[in-house]
Amino acid sequence: MTICDSVKYVGVDDHDIDLFEGQFEVPGGMAYNSYAVVGEKVCVMDSVDANFVDAWLANIESALGSKAPDFLVVQHMEMDHSAGVLAFAKKYPEAKIVSSKMAFVMMKNMFGDDFAARQVVVGEGSVLDLGGRSLSFVAAPNVHWPEVLMAYDEADKILFSADAFGKFGALDFDDPEGWECEARRYYFGIVGKFGAQVQALLKKAAALDIQTICPLHGPVLSEKIGHYVDLYNIWSSYGVETPGIFVAYTSVYGHTKEAAEKLAQILKDKGCPKVAIADLAREDIYECVEDAFRYGKLVLASTTYNGGVFPAMKEFILHLTERNYQKRTVALVENGSWAPAASKAMATLLEPCADIKFAQTKVSIKIAMKDADVAALESLADELLA
Repeated sequence: MTICDSVKYVGVDDHDIDLFEGQFEVPGGMAYNSYAVVGEKVCVMDSVDANFVDAWLANIESALGSKAPDFLVVQHMEMDHSAGVLAFAKKYPEAKIVSSKMAFVMMKNMFGDDFAARQVVVGEGSVLDLGGRSLSFVAAPNVHWPEVLMAYDEADKILFSADAFGKFGALDFDDPEGWECEARRYYFGIVGKFGAQVQALLKKAAALDIQTICPLHGPVLSEKIGHYVDLYNIWSSYGVETPGIFVAYTSVYGHTKEAAEKLAQILKDKGCPKVAIADLAREDIYECVEDAFRYGKLVLASTTYNGGVFPAMKEFILHLTERNYQKRTVALVENGSWAPAASKAMATLLEPCADIKFAQTKVSIKIAMKDADVAALESLADELLA
């Protein structure tokens, strides 16, 4: 793949992976992106996962022919992007290694070698001269590791964005849901905690004329750049992307599920623009996290368990709090055979979240729904839609 006359794609697709970072399901595979920027001197942008280092080195050789790279830029030291650094250094002994000061410390920890004689330490505002073109570096700490750098190629208006603007899925996977769905799950699963840092980065990016974004995962973005930046602004500011309500439930014998589905139907009948519903014990937890951040209102419906909240619900809420869940309205629905207690437990778990407004209508069911419980669900729907 050629990005433009001076930038060639040398990354790889991974269809063997089952869980990205040991936890995210990736049925469409994963792309580990790497790019060769060719001026009078040649710079390779980032490495790939350990299982594909040989393929990556072969791609570099194929793209460059007899020309050897002069530099390897390491924007991000996470292992899916840095595993080939040592092999590259051995194959191209004259090439310099370009990265942040912290990244070289990580290299020492990872490889036992920080390439001291070949280091080019860069940071915010540093420029790498390739002869006829240059790369300007933008520090992006905690997006999502502290050593992250991005690079801007002014000649072709390209932002090499590290993990930002990435998505799940190999490049040869034709994603039927387009970019947004898996990019959103990727963002909130991996970067979501660091909204303030992403906001700081977007302010820097606003000063650049960006016509192409080259991330380390997912497709190169060369159209609708404003659309992608707007989404990142919404996500990182914890704004509401889509008007609607997400109903997340856990259920042992089906009674809480019945109540959640009844509420979802009532909301639809009353004109809610979008109602999403998920069984937290059976659906991808990170898709559920994604929906909790996508919509402005969240209903948590849980069976009481061991005097508290059902385990899958507890896990879900912890995922939210770890990612700075905020600026949302939350409604609580509980069920219990003799002493419903899940609402109090859920509210306690949500205490670390900033700017959460709890619905006033309480729905507390004992085993199975009765007419009074349906009426309470009606009242809750009215409050949520007011």
